[in-house]
Amino acid sequence: MSSTRIIVTILLIFAASAFSDTPSRKEQIDAHSRKAQEFLKENRPDLAAAEFKAIVDLDPNNLDARGNLGVLLFFHGDYKQAARELQAALKLQPALWKIQALLGMSEKRIGQATAARSDLEKSFPELREEKIRVEAGMELIEIYYSSSELDKAAGVVSVLRELKPADVDILYTAQRIYSDLADENLLSIALLAPESARMHQLMAHEAARQGNTAGAIAQYREALKIDPKLPGVHFELAEALSGSPSASDREEVENEYKAALAANPFDEKSECRLGEISSHQSDPKITFTHYSRAMELDPNDPDANLGLAKALIAMNQPEKALPLLERAAKLDPSNAVIRYHLSGLYRKAGRVDDAQRELAEFRRLRGLKFHLSEVYQAMRLQPIKQDRPDPDVPK
Repeated sequence: MSSTRIIVTILLIFAASAFSDTPSRKEQIDAHSRKAQEFLKENRPDLAAAEFKAIVDLDPNNLDARGNLGVLLFFHGDYKQAARELQAALKLQPALWKIQALLGMSEKRIGQATAARSDLEKSFPELREEKIRVEAGMELIEIYYSSSELDKAAGVVSVLRELKPADVDILYTAQRIYSDLADENLLSIALLAPESARMHQLMAHEAARQGNTAGAIAQYREALKIDPKLPGVHFELAEALSGSPSASDREEVENEYKAALAANPFDEKSECRLGEISSHQSDPKITFTHYSRAMELDPNDPDANLGLAKALIAMNQPEKALPLLERAAKLDPSNAVIRYHLSGLYRKAGRVDDAQRELAEFRRLRGLKFHLSEVYQAMRLQPIKQDRPDPDVPK
């Protein structure tokens, strides 16, 4: 054998030996994947990201590595690189909604507003995990808000409120959007129909909100002059009149509620208010009739349930009143008046523990309402929702 043949043979043998000692690509990927998982368990995302990057270098079409690397880069704050990896993952497999949502958030942070909007709009309706859905929704709201698309922002925040009704950030965002939307609509009506009945009705709402009862009454009357059949205005005028310090104004209240019912026989709230008026006049049968009719119109109105229960108590039928009060408490858990009457019925029925629980809840709610009234006073506004005054309930 010539020396040349010997050298070639040795080189080939060496090359084969070297190749056999080198792990296959799959083995390398598996090793990096195991290390990445270990680093994640140890809460070392930077080292895990390096392992996923090594996998991507070995196999650019590795979906898991691309996606995981993009997620880690996003939470590390490297949004530009995160967007690149997340986009690559989506190209490998579309309809990865979490990945697309994170891509949209990354794009938003690096100034790619159009792409961010597209990705967030596509992914948001498909997300099911609460945390990422909230985050994606809030990002989408910012995009809509910055472009003055308040209707679209309101649609998203409505979804988030249903998802997390006690989240302060979501509630604050909703308040901003709804307030701006109300101002926008008010301006539109003022420009389109400044002397219309609806404009005066809106002005009445604003006056009532600011505690200007006399101003609200004047605007409601003006609205009725322009359009005597304006839907809802008789009820709203009656509500304003009932809060007036003027005795002559308060004398008109009942007639306005009756006018509201004449205009709309299905006006359940007016039935409730007429029931309340008759209860103050110590006429339990008429009270019962009004509240029974209100219950027929809307059995889920806590005011109707409470009013009918009080009428039954006045007619010495507490056993029929109790389930109505319990239902009212479920429908409106924050109503202190309901809790007070429920406590009284439990006490009469000998259910001492239940009575004490409801009385404690009454006192707690009254404290919260007092604090809330102070907040509204500081803002020079009237509370949107208040418990109806009840002479039987201590202040």
